[in-house]
Amino acid sequence: MAVSATSFADTISGDLIVRAERPGATINPPIYGQFAEHLGHCIYGGLWVGENSSIPNTRGIRNDVVAALKKLNLPVLRWPGGCFADEYHWRDGIGPREKRPAMINTHWGGVVENNHFGTHEFFDLCEQIGTEPYVCGNVGSGTVQEMMEWVEYITSDADSPMANLRRKNGRDKPWKLTYFGVGNESWGCGGSMRPEFYADNYRRYNTFVKNYSGQHVFRIACGPDSANYKWTETMMGEVGKRMDGLSLHFYTIPSGSWKKKGSATEFTEAEYVSTLSGAYTMDELITKHSAIMDKTDPEKKIGLVVDEWGVWTDVEPGTDPGFLYQQNSLRDALLAALHFHVFQQHADRVVMANIAQMVNVLQAMILTDNEKMVLTPTYHVFEMYKVHQGAKVFPIELKGPEYTVGDKHIPALSASASIDKEKKIHVSLVNADPVRAAEVSCQLLNVAAQKISGRVLTADAITAHNTFAAPDVVSPKPFDAYQRNGDQLRVTLPAKSVVVLTLE
Repeated sequence: MAVSATSFADTISGDLIVRAERPGATINPPIYGQFAEHLGHCIYGGLWVGENSSIPNTRGIRNDVVAALKKLNLPVLRWPGGCFADEYHWRDGIGPREKRPAMINTHWGGVVENNHFGTHEFFDLCEQIGTEPYVCGNVGSGTVQEMMEWVEYITSDADSPMANLRRKNGRDKPWKLTYFGVGNESWGCGGSMRPEFYADNYRRYNTFVKNYSGQHVFRIACGPDSANYKWTETMMGEVGKRMDGLSLHFYTIPSGSWKKKGSATEFTEAEYVSTLSGAYTMDELITKHSAIMDKTDPEKKIGLVVDEWGVWTDVEPGTDPGFLYQQNSLRDALLAALHFHVFQQHADRVVMANIAQMVNVLQAMILTDNEKMVLTPTYHVFEMYKVHQGAKVFPIELKGPEYTVGDKHIPALSASASIDKEKKIHVSLVNADPVRAAEVSCQLLNVAAQKISGRVLTADAITAHNTFAAPDVVSPKPFDAYQRNGDQLRVTLPAKSVVVLTLE
């Protein structure tokens, strides 16, 4: 049933100008990237079930999960970590699975990892989904030679030891390795390094990340944790254009405290607004790190890669605290939409973003339980917003009220607009107010569209979420609560909603 215009006794109002006469930077599709780490049941049970599983699979990879991910037009997938990357030794994950040595996953639950999902399985997964691979290498506990040989194993078509080892293990042609990360969180779990020490290590390791078979690997250096601006200054000064991208990690913690982060589904309105404010913190971080990068890279040739972001709550009661399994509510969907507006606003510098994580971990797209699968509210935002991928962003001007709870306040309204290669214009809007609808007057400058359609994501409560028993509590619906009059468009946004309009 479509969500239609209604008479609201208590509404807020806003004014939006979409300057369609001045298209700006291209929205890099990898902004809608994903992240899959060997953590909890992200890989094992979530993506990989093995070829002998009763769960339908293709070469051990779940068919239902792949089908769902393909619908997102998934542009890039980061693997194997995360903290796991800097204790992962790739040779343990190749060859006959029954002969692969096991390892202890010291970061995430101390479980024994059987290495059945390794390099060949990851690239098979990428090919099944139709996405670009982003491999994160081991700087923390690995050697330069190990990293050099992994890149050769993946990408070389020569008659060489590593390429021949790959052929022996069943893959004749090299894979395309689009992105390569030289370490992960080297300031923390990846080695507890100072920025100067990591910069020197990056220069050394990067020297041996070779380009084989006519490929050019996009090299991503470990960047700062949140507001560590010294790290960015050091990397830009000491590494500069030896890197193609610099990473940034920032997680939204509802309570603001890592010790007690807050529940994924039971929270107050104050915790709700505190969580959504994380998107505006992300905006501040990108703005300030970009300003530092601009000093030595005014042409913006080095991309900012936000390869870990999302909401991090307490785990679901009764689950292993080392597995980071959390539910996913309407609040998280709104948070994701707000982040996308931020990333698109900074499309001239942000070239990739990878939400943490894809399946069963943190702000996941998908939750699984043996043969069962459910799509989360965040999944639906990714699916609704895929229309922005590769489009040119339009400058916008948005005026509206603040949404305030206690001493916390954020803009009640947020928007982004773009035009794709087929000249379709997409306007995405968020009403963060959980109680009041919003009447938004949109002025569409230089837009001659004849047809308008829309979709909305909302629910009865900010805590609403999908379960295996009730999988469609939060899911997109048709939306027609708008009226067009020349270059004016009046849109009525339900409370706590995400809306995407298409004009063609």
